Amino acid sequence: MPDHDGRPTALYHVYCALTSLAAPLIWRVVRNKLRAANVPDKRQQERLGHASLPRPNGRLVWFHAASVGESLSVLSLIRRLADRLPEAEFLITSGTPTSAALIEKRLPPRTRHQFPPLDTAGPVRRFLNHWQPEGGVFVESEIWPRLIVESARRGVPLALLNARLSDKSVAGWKKRPRTARFVLGKFNLFLTQNGKTAANLIAMGAPVGRVRPGTNLKAMSDPLPIDHGTLDDIGSQISGRPVWIASSTHAGEEEIVLAAHKSLLERWPDLLLLLIPRHPERRGDIAKLLDASDLNAAFRSESSPIKTETQVYVADTLGETGTWYALSPIVFLGGSLKNIGGHNPFEPAQAGAAVITGPGYFNFAETFAPLIKTGGAIEVQTETDLSAAVDHWLSDDQALTRARSAAQSCVKTQSNALDSVVETLCRSLDLT
Repeated sequence: MPDHDGRPTALYHVYCALTSLAAPLIWRVVRNKLRAANVPDKRQQERLGHASLPRPNGRLVWFHAASVGESLSVLSLIRRLADRLPEAEFLITSGTPTSAALIEKRLPPRTRHQFPPLDTAGPVRRFLNHWQPEGGVFVESEIWPRLIVESARRGVPLALLNARLSDKSVAGWKKRPRTARFVLGKFNLFLTQNGKTAANLIAMGAPVGRVRPGTNLKAMSDPLPIDHGTLDDIGSQISGRPVWIASSTHAGEEEIVLAAHKSLLERWPDLLLLLIPRHPERRGDIAKLLDASDLNAAFRSESSPIKTETQVYVADTLGETGTWYALSPIVFLGGSLKNIGGHNPFEPAQAGAAVITGPGYFNFAETFAPLIKTGGAIEVQTETDLSAAVDHWLSDDQALTRARSAAQSCVKTQSNALDSVVETLCRSLDLT
């Protein structure tokens, strides 16, 4: 199927030359970040294309993602592909230590993780020489020109899955139409999150016949894992108190959440807020906000217990969100009160929660639309709206049950759509 435009452009050659010149500096920066995260030296070398694991025998399908959300979003797809292709093996590459740690805990059968090669000649060549994938799936906006071009040159069929591009990125590619056509022409399939992205890709130079609007793959992710020991322990500390959750909050949102909680405490004096910041390293800033709000708080990272007087429990750890979701049927999902784009509402919905969101969920517009339409999620604008929404579901058990049921129905519908994604991917990458 490729090439749409097989001639390398001058700009592509310039990119290759500049990245080669900058390779020592790029490697130094990347290595320092990996060292700071205590990544072993052997695994650091993966960024230079030196594999730390042997290639398995047989057909290997490779998925490349940027970080945590993108990586976890493909795990359910890999499981479904593994059922469809019982002889296949799978490789996931992702660039951040956090994503590597979380993926390792949830790897499907016949799957392994590596850090991706730097997008320079030597690392890319070594990576492809070792792994020799029979199909490559790039997730969301991970467009690395040399890795893509070299993979296609070796005959590896490629797909861009869950494609999402910012307006700024689209505008930049449109200014370089020949290079855009050259790079995008290496893909057999573009499966986008929405119609807008499909139109943008075509406008950038992607072959029309290979672009298909799809759905947000994150809506099809497996349920988050639950540590039942932790669940029992924290549940006994809560001891039957009403609980609501504010999850994946960002800077500028905790102030609104804490103000809403203070308002709720006037009617529900034993109400507990379980606060899950998107970035746990912000715990110092959150502690200052809690001090200023005069709320009694306990921090998970300090192993502080939840006492009768605890009003806010800060779950400032990684990999435990599924356990926290199992503690409450009411979840406010952050990244939405500010212009951030929101986060995956199907994670709390899969856990049985009704969802509250701010207006800034544009990265998940297609996912939220059916949830809001059916009543599985509601949108709020202000601190007053947020406290009113929580109060409504705390006060009306029947309304909360209806909302949770609606959210579960949306999850089931999206899960069924995964079979269609698997079929399209297998056909486009000749994996049948």
